[in-house]
Amino acid sequence: MPLKTPEEYLESIKRPVNLYLFGEKVKEFWNHPIIKPSINTVMKIYELAQMEEYKDIMTTKSHLTGEIINRFTHIHQSTEDLVKKVKMQRLLGQYTVCCFQRCVGFDTANALYSITYEMDKKNNTNYHKRFIKYWTEVQIQDLMVDGAMTDTKGDRSKRPKDQPDPDAYLHIVNENDDGLIVRGAKVHQTGFLNSHRAIIMPTLSLRLGEEEYAVSFGIDTNEKGITLVYGRQSCDTRKIEDGKLDIGNFKYGGQEIFVIFDDVFIPKENIFMKGEVEFSGELVNRFAGFHRQSYGGCKVGVGDVLIGATALISEYNGTEKASHIRDKLVEMTHLNETLYSCGIACSSLGFQREAGNYEMDMLLANVCKQNVTRFPYEIGRLAEDIAGGMICTMPSEADLKSEEIGPLIEKYLTTCEGICAEDRYKVLRFIENLTMGVASVSYKTESMHGAGSPQAQRIMISRQANLAEKKKLVKRILEID
Repeated sequence: MPLKTPEEYLESIKRPVNLYLFGEKVKEFWNHPIIKPSINTVMKIYELAQMEEYKDIMTTKSHLTGEIINRFTHIHQSTEDLVKKVKMQRLLGQYTVCCFQRCVGFDTANALYSITYEMDKKNNTNYHKRFIKYWTEVQIQDLMVDGAMTDTKGDRSKRPKDQPDPDAYLHIVNENDDGLIVRGAKVHQTGFLNSHRAIIMPTLSLRLGEEEYAVSFGIDTNEKGITLVYGRQSCDTRKIEDGKLDIGNFKYGGQEIFVIFDDVFIPKENIFMKGEVEFSGELVNRFAGFHRQSYGGCKVGVGDVLIGATALISEYNGTEKASHIRDKLVEMTHLNETLYSCGIACSSLGFQREAGNYEMDMLLANVCKQNVTRFPYEIGRLAEDIAGGMICTMPSEADLKSEEIGPLIEKYLTTCEGICAEDRYKVLRFIENLTMGVASVSYKTESMHGAGSPQAQRIMISRQANLAEKKKLVKRILEID
């Protein structure tokens, strides 16, 4: 059975990479205190896949090999698969309370599976066969794969071919019979460092004359010529301080990487698109649809925990019986379950592509993500409302543990009888972490900009709205020719 244990995953990523953090090159990144929580998060995925109670949701049977595989390496074969994907993502959000870093590669693979099939059918290429071989290796070895789409984009008012610096969009700079040389950068790369491989895609719909930018390929994340720069996040240096209470979610975390490609060689067998500008836009759309579906699961799981923390702090504060507190918790739950409903709905109404894999309902996936750009912010606002201002004015853990002033802080942080002041401190810091600290990146900012910022969904909703058909409904009722 090709399923890695958490320990086997950890050993498998211990390899040299060209990584920088705070201006310094990092060796043995798996031991770095800022990076370790993000690795713990990925290890949790491998751990849950080993647990009997979660086998049905975390694993499935591969249609490529017939073996049991991690669901994050699966190509959807039914609407049931699409639904289980969302359920799995909610589960992982509940366990880790952060971005677990595997959704982008998962969604990229499912988009490429159908796109490569259609490119081959039209152009008599062999991308689909290459991709199946590549992805079969991923399944057999239970690899973690990142998906990389977003370019730095330079002057946003100009097309890729009109940029003063052509490297503003990743592009082909040379090619021969053996493969390609590419140059450029990909940003906001969630989990790239923790992944074994990555699949690169174009970032927008391309036009004739922009063929050098229409490129998709698979690559090892430690390939020669790749430089990684670790992204900063709010309160990240708390992880290198003594103690752990000020971190909030001290066990798990996300990861964002700035990835620079400096004349990197891509072997021919790993190339899945080369110049097919007419398919670039549809690849972007299908990936975006899958990824917008994902947000109906992962953000909901995080929301579950934030709602739990808010209910708990109201108990610790002695306000849990107040009617307005109960009403706000109901509103938080209503918003969270609405997001989940959208994720399940777009999955349940999925359909089969010509390649054989299943895809979600595109309109409902975009409605799902449009709601995600709003509801987590309101859930977070209500959490801060109920928690009170103490979440951002509390003294440090060092003060709490101080022999001189610690007893005084504990005295004045104590609320209800039987409630430990340190437990109240932990929950307050946890809510701070989720609403304005490191975890707020994956819960709030990522909800806004991940899988495309709000306007991207509104564009897709306008395309899918089918207003002409809706006008016909009115004409039919009113007997208008």
